[in-house]
Amino acid sequence: MATEATATADFQGPDFRPVPQPPGLHPELLVKAHDGLYFWQFMIAGSIAGMVEHMAMFPVDTIKTHMQAIGSCPIKSVSISHAFRSIVKSEGTAGLYRGIAAMGLGAGPAHAVYFSVYETCKKRFSGNNPNNSLAHAASGVCATVASDAVFTPMDMVKQRLQLGNNTVYRGVWDCVKRVFREEGIGAFYASYRTTVLMNAPFTAVHFATYEAAKKGLAEISLDSGNDESLIVHATAGAVAGALAAVVTTPLDVVKTQLQCQGVCGCDRFKSGSISDVFKTIVKKDGYRGLLRGWAPRMLFHAPAAAICWSTYEASKNFFQELNDSGNSSGTIT
Repeated sequence: MATEATATADFQGPDFRPVPQPPGLHPELLVKAHDGLYFWQFMIAGSIAGMVEHMAMFPVDTIKTHMQAIGSCPIKSVSISHAFRSIVKSEGTAGLYRGIAAMGLGAGPAHAVYFSVYETCKKRFSGNNPNNSLAHAASGVCATVASDAVFTPMDMVKQRLQLGNNTVYRGVWDCVKRVFREEGIGAFYASYRTTVLMNAPFTAVHFATYEAAKKGLAEISLDSGNDESLIVHATAGAVAGALAAVVTTPLDVVKTQLQCQGVCGCDRFKSGSISDVFKTIVKKDGYRGLLRGWAPRMLFHAPAAAICWSTYEASKNFFQELNDSGNSSGTIT
């Protein structure tokens, strides 16, 4: 203790004075979030991850939408192969990509909000405990509530374009204008409550499973299970995405019904009540109707989550290296 006191006193002499700071330096602007990244870098990484994920898996999402839309034309079967053949036969392969522009417009901003809110909440809730699964789940719920407010309107446009051909809507903006004029602003958020109720447990299961799987892989193999390995992120993401997708399929069917009501033979509902939609689905198709599209939904979310997490972590690594190189060269970013 005496040695420490002496050492401290040595640095308090007249020869040691505070170094004056440059007049243009603002230290508060240099404060970074955890992982050595700025808030805007989380947003860009999330935006890139979301767009890559949804664009790559869009044809599978189109098949799922057709299977979930009761009364949609021309598909009556719940078979994946039948849905695929029906779409290609009626519209060609281009039919698998109808609505992809709406997806691009919604996925980028929504995922920017999603991942930045998740990282911010995870830092605050975890209390510096990286293995806190409850904090990961709670952070995921907060992230989905915020991102769904951004994504839901364009998701509605996307699904209507997926179901209809060019005789229904000519494109994204035609769909937006007609829905606004004929159904009002509320139509864009008709499924918001259902989406949040679906995505809250989906995200809680997803993030908790992802973090647990990532930790488990790291314990199995110190080489291939490195926390920084993209293979680990992809594998953990695929497991989390598949499990969360299957658990929440019934609410996803309800969401599709609310977003596509009145399009291509789909039912219209007097209210946006989730229970009314549930009853209609069960009445028309039995309880199996609540599981319509579970297979393509799982086939979508498993690889989509793998793509999303690996892309997100790769983008974060890019920004970390960029920041490190800037710091080592004395550059302020």
